Formats: sequence, structure tokens, C-alpha cells
Amino acid sequence: MNQVAISVKNLSKSYKLYNAQIDRLKEALHPLRKTYHHDFWALKDISFEVLKGETVGVIGKNGSGKSTLLKILSDVLTPTKGKYKVEGKVASLLELGAGFNPESTGRENIYFNAPLLGFSQADVEDKIEEIIKFADIGEFIDQPVKIYSSGMFMRLAFASAISVDPDILIIDEAFAVGDIRFQQKCFRKLEEFKKNKKTIIFVSQDTGTVINFCNKAIWLKDGSIEQIGKPSTVAPAYHAYMNYDAKIMKSPIQQIKINNMESQSNNYDWDSIEDTPSFGDGYAQIQGVLMLDSISNTKKYILFGDETVKILLKIKILSDILQPLIGFIIKDHLGNEVLGLNNHILEKKIPALLKNSTAIVSFIFDFPLIKANKYTITVAIGEGTQTNHVQHHWINDAYIFEVARQKSNTEFEWYFTPKNPILTVDINN
Repeated sequence: MNQVAISVKNLSKSYKLYNAQIDRLKEALHPLRKTYHHDFWALKDISFEVLKGETVGVIGKNGSGKSTLLKILSDVLTPTKGKYKVEGKVASLLELGAGFNPESTGRENIYFNAPLLGFSQADVEDKIEEIIKFADIGEFIDQPVKIYSSGMFMRLAFASAISVDPDILIIDEAFAVGDIRFQQKCFRKLEEFKKNKKTIIFVSQDTGTVINFCNKAIWLKDGSIEQIGKPSTVAPAYHAYMNYDAKIMKSPIQQIKINNMESQSNNYDWDSIEDTPSFGDGYAQIQGVLMLDSISNTKKYILFGDETVKILLKIKILSDILQPLIGFIIKDHLGNEVLGLNNHILEKKIPALLKNSTAIVSFIFDFPLIKANKYTITVAIGEGTQTNHVQHHWINDAYIFEVARQKSNTEFEWYFTPKNPILTVDINN
């Protein structure tokens, strides 16, 4: 039994670009067929497969070919080269309001678009109230859609698309509009689709959504597939590229032996982070990360909440850093950020760190009560301010720990600020 829902092989799409509108006419009428255009390749020889029941997130900066790919899979565009195959009934949410007649009401547009969605008029009669209820735009359903906001467009389009009960749902950044409650409503519906083994492929700029929701991620860069695989691998690489124009590496930037470490740091049993993905410009290297009990200084891999802990970073400075920005992020098993702290947030200025020195940075705080699960600590050292900085070294998931189940029925916090935080920095110049 074929388990492939979408197959794409050597797919390419080019557009003819003209410097002026008259050039298009000149090219059409030229007796010797002189060309006045140049080709722009929106997609360049891409190949991949999506299995039935998979949820795939497509990420990439503007102009990378994401929308072109989804339009081809939805049969809106024809590829220039290559081939693709889509198995099953498809419902697409592409350009906002596409296919809507602006002069007609929302209710009328549901009927007008029925044939495009594979509905008969009888099907619409059965589904119309369900669509209207999900769209939840009130009296605007009987108003011309030309007065709709972008959020109303999305509500009506999404409600119409999912009512088809498709085998494959294709969505192009539709969730960028609409209020948070409707977005959550949509994702609950998509979760229902996933449980029913439907195939979903969607474009999003939100890497957190891709990590949390998808089985697979595709990163498009300048029309080509830069990376494809697990979202937990692809999304951090894309984040590094977009925010710092850097590449994720599977080992620290440099391997450096330190002979004259501060005696205090030698007392710690630092975990190896040599194979942990990282990136940065190489001005500093984080060589160790620990979570300790604040009193006994013993390693902590299991927490219960409401105890005082100490997170330590051992950093080798490879070039003078005049305005250090050092911090950490704690993430849950889905990649959601549940805690973040740095010296800028604490309004704690760290003195300039000089080349060839070693810094031991310590964050001490009362760890709040959170849901029992596994968590990771991502650490980083940069230079500048919270909003304007360069990244010297960033290590994803450098330390793994677990929060055990509480014995009480305490309410858990999903995002929190550390309680009573203290930051100290020891520098060995």
C-alpha cells in the first residue's frame, strides 16, 4: 500500500522578469525572437516526499520559494521542470481571500466556492451552518467580504477548507492573521486532523510552531532545499541563520586546552558538550554548563521545584569582549521557552572580558514549580544589548534535566520569571 501522500522530484519553477512593461510586447513581436527578459528561478531542482499522516512545516525567509511550492502542490501554478504527485483530496489555504468575490457576502461566497472545494450544492446545505459556526464572524457572514478584515477572511477561508474533510491540507501562512483565540481554535482542529492521520503541509515563520506541531521540517533557501529533517534539528539551524547569519555546528567552535584554569572551576565536574550543536563568531567559547544545588554544589539532574539552584557557565574568552551579554534559556521537550534570563534582564553589567581570560558565570535563583517533564538549558554569550548584539557562542540544549512530579496539587506555571535571581561573575585574567 502506497504510504506517500506528496512526491516531488527535481521540481523547478522560473518566472520571466522584464525591466519594463514594453519589453514584454517587444519580445512577443520581435521577428527574430530576441529576448528582453531574464529568468528568475523561484524553485531550483527540489525533491522530497511527504508520507500520509505527516505534518510538514516549510520555513524560509521571504522570497525563498515557499509560496510557489505550495501553489504548485495545490495545482495553482505549473512547474517549469520536474514533476510532482499528490494523492488524495486536497484543500488549500493560499493567498488570503483568494477565490472570494469581494462584492458578495460571506454566505454567498461559501456557495460560490463549493465546486472549487469539491462540494455539490447539497453538500453545502449540509455543511453551511457548521462552516458559519466555526468562522464565528457573527452578522458579517451576510455582509460583503470587501469590508472584511484580514482576520475575517482567514476565519471564513479556514472554516470552508476544513469542512471538506480533505486528505491533505495545504496552508500558506494563514495563521499570521487572526486573534490568538482563533489561532488556538485552528490548531485544535489541526490536532484533530493529525489524530485522524490527515496530511498537513504549511508555511510558517514561527519556528516554535514548526517544532511543536510538525513531524518534519523543510528549510527553503533561495529556491533550494537547504535542510530537511526533524524540526528540532532544522528549526535551530534556521534560527541561527536568520538571527546571526551563522551555521549550526556539531561541536564547539574550537578545542582549546586550558592549563591555568581558576582553581574554583577545576573543582566542578563539567559535563562534556563537545557534540552539542552550537554557532557563533568564535570570539568566545562556552566550555562547560552545570546546574548545581546552591548549598551543596552537587549536580542537579532532577528538580521538584521551589528549591534554590545555580546554573554555571565556564567561558573561555578568545578576543576582548567589551559589553558582555550572557544568559540561558530553559525549554520543555517540545522546544517551548519556559524561562529565560541574562545579565541585561537583571540590569547587571558584566565588566569587559579580556582575551585569554576565563569567566565562570553563575546564575542563582529559586526554581519555580512547573509541570513535571524533561527540560533543556540553552546557553549563550554575545556582545551588545538585548535588542542589538552579536552572537559569540550559542549552544542549543547544552544541559538536560528533569522536573519530577509534585506530591501536592500545586498549580503549575507555564511561563515564569526566576525568583530571587543573583548573578555573579568570576574572571581569571
